[in-house]
Amino acid sequence: MRLLALELILSLLDVRGHIPRFDDFRPAPATPAAGGVVRALAAAIAVFVVLSLAIWGTVGLAISLL
Repeated sequence: MRLLALELILSLLDVRGHIPRFDDFRPAPATPAAGGVVRALAAAIAVFVVLSLAIWGTVGLAISLL
């Protein structure tokens, strides 16, 4: 009875869908998807560009204040 109550609470909170059952396991692909690698590379480049612009702006502001 306690397991049924726990199952009901988890399903009402929509948490049950995130807990895999034994029959839900599927073999994972051997290599990562190419789209994931491209997105990770794009995110790394975006972070690098933002940090570079922040440093460039800070140096430019410091030079103008001198």
